[in-house]
Amino acid sequence: MPNYFITKEKKKLIFIIFIGFGSILIFGALLLAHFLDFMPKSAFVDSNNIASIYYMNYDTSTLDNSEESKKIKYGYELFRNTPEYLGPDNGNQGLIFSGNRLACANCHLDNGTKPYSAPLIGIIQRFPQFRGRENKIGTIEERINGCMERSMNGKMMPEDSNEMLAFISYLNWISRYAPKDGKIEGTGFVKMKMINRAINIDHGKQIFTDHCVVCHQNDGQGVKSEDGKTYQYPPLWGNDSYNNGAGMTRVLTSAKFIKANMPFGTTYDSPTLSDEEAYDVAGYINQQKRPQKQNSEKDFPDLKKKPVSTPYPPYADNFSTEQHQKGPFKPIIDYYKQQFNITKTK
Repeated sequence: MPNYFITKEKKKLIFIIFIGFGSILIFGALLLAHFLDFMPKSAFVDSNNIASIYYMNYDTSTLDNSEESKKIKYGYELFRNTPEYLGPDNGNQGLIFSGNRLACANCHLDNGTKPYSAPLIGIIQRFPQFRGRENKIGTIEERINGCMERSMNGKMMPEDSNEMLAFISYLNWISRYAPKDGKIEGTGFVKMKMINRAINIDHGKQIFTDHCVVCHQNDGQGVKSEDGKTYQYPPLWGNDSYNNGAGMTRVLTSAKFIKANMPFGTTYDSPTLSDEEAYDVAGYINQQKRPQKQNSEKDFPDLKKKPVSTPYPPYADNFSTEQHQKGPFKPIIDYYKQQFNITKTK
């Protein structure tokens, strides 16, 4: 008859095998955890899945007090409260680089981490890069200074200054999940259909009244923060706004930003305004008075690379400055395609 009983020796062998197999599993798990701990976080990020990168940890309050963390936190402070540190009222003449009271975070929403609001995640990996405005390969330091001169209506910071290094530390930190090439879905702005007509300023003004004045006020001058040092909602024109050399003065650029982000709280996947509404309100805003960029005629040494809605001359075509400001833009785009085989998108 078969022996259905397990001897003590067999029990010991089974126990040894079980313990050995369990130990291998535990050791393997520990080894895997150790390996994953040293893997770059970008290895686990799908660059085509917005949720996988824009909602990672970008909270600087979780950082320790190391010297590197202090630089990151200072960069975050500069980003959030730019005029307090670099603006005309900061009390330190050596650190006045911004000519207005805007903060970087007024345009790069959610501290530079909101999709389709010119997010800065991965920007470090995307530089150096070619810039048509300068017609050369530019560094990240030059790009930051471009914002200082245009969006902040100020002047360049020394590239070796503590402030520049802090900005870069912060941008490095929020780019730590990005892939090696820095290319992620949601970079830049949303796509819009081409509106083949000039802007309708009256319609744009009505859209502004219906949707924008609650934050930016009837006069477009925004609302200051409680401490008065920066803006909770920024001015869209006037002396404290960006100058005409900033990218936001291009109707085709600002319309895309507005479509995905305005009124405040709007997201790219649930827009409030139609393409035509965003187009007209962008045109209305950019027809208002604002500071003028000095030496703007030196921008775009190769004029064929100049975006068609750039509001100031010279141009590589015979269309009027008014049409470059107000549209219609399709005839200009078609001209560049036919004459130079250049596809213009903004």
